[in-house]
Amino acid sequence: MPNKVLVFGEQRDGEFRQVVFEAIAAAKQIEEDSEVVGVIIGKEETNQLNQLNHYGADRVVSVAHERLAHYTPEGYAQAFRDIITKENPRAIVFGHTAIGRDLAPKLASRHKSGLISDVTEIERTGDECLFIRPIYSGKAFEKVIIKEGLMFITIRPNNIPALEPNTDRTGEVEKSDTEIADLHTLIKDVVKNTSSGVDLSEASVIVSGGRGMKTKENFKLLDELAEVLGGAVGASRGACDAEYCDYALQIGQTGKVVTPDLYIAVGLSGAIQHVAGMSNSKIIVAINKDPEAEIFQIADYGIVGDLFDIVPKLTAEFKKILV
Repeated sequence: MPNKVLVFGEQRDGEFRQVVFEAIAAAKQIEEDSEVVGVIIGKEETNQLNQLNHYGADRVVSVAHERLAHYTPEGYAQAFRDIITKENPRAIVFGHTAIGRDLAPKLASRHKSGLISDVTEIERTGDECLFIRPIYSGKAFEKVIIKEGLMFITIRPNNIPALEPNTDRTGEVEKSDTEIADLHTLIKDVVKNTSSGVDLSEASVIVSGGRGMKTKENFKLLDELAEVLGGAVGASRGACDAEYCDYALQIGQTGKVVTPDLYIAVGLSGAIQHVAGMSNSKIIVAINKDPEAEIFQIADYGIVGDLFDIVPKLTAEFKKILV
């Protein structure tokens, strides 16, 4: 029988996160000819289970229980317990999201297994699988091998391309009846304080502002540009400290780490802390009035000038092309 690789099908507001489909593609690279099994956990079964099959999963297992309405590490770990015992997988792949970063090490510790986090690339050399991950705030990369035992992997969004979806691809879908014991943590409600729209960690386009934005109201310029480009708005820690925006938008070593196709840095100096969170973006465009700003050292394209003049013009031109 082929080895099995489980993929955690993380959902947000009833929809699979994009990194789940990328995790399926990663799972297929970990073990050649392996069976990829999607694992869905929640309060009730979603009607989109076959979507995982469309992106390459061979089979899907669904765990539904009223105590799994909201994520808790204790509840989700219990849900995984019986599945891991039954499936006996070679590896389990998670997205490197807030939930993935919390759940994967808990499960790895419980199973006394190896964990490789924040993987950006997978290479195969013969029978060995190399996992590549950034270290030292992205200044270097290491290659890691787990030779034996169950592997736990988290992959960084927007790095391993998902397979092309095929709606004709089907697979077995089964329900797993798992008993969830009383939880020590009870989540009564979830209050969101960030704007709706494209998820920052998975956005292919990010428009990010720094202290050069000067005021909270001026961030609307970035909102308008991001909306036209179908992207998300981010910020430096300096902009967040100045209360121009919510800390949920912070990108950097102590914020979110992003790797979009296009990163537009507006009014950002290019501090090391911020660069650590976005330097691996595929294309970086910097807009700053200071030609000596550090951000230009890593930018693919630079525009020197007044951002309050340049950003509205960019928005107007993109509207002509895209809208």
